[in-house]
Amino acid sequence: MKRLLLVGTIAALGLFADDKPKQDIKNAGSETKEAAKDAGRGVKHGTKKTTHAVKSGVHKGASKVEQKTSN
Repeated sequence: MKRLLLVGTIAALGLFADDKPKQDIKNAGSETKEAAKDAGRGVKHGTKKTTHAVKSGVHKGASKVEQKTSN
């Protein structure tokens, strides 16, 4: 009887121990998702900054050309 109880206890513990790797995989997936979001936000920020700088440069250049041609 004691052996049956011991085997049952070991089997039950074995079943509960399997949840950790599954949760680890879920966590890894979530962390990967968050990292991709962060990278996307960084790209968006850099793109906006570059676009504004180019726009400013174009306006600056256009103003210089306008000044030279109007004189």
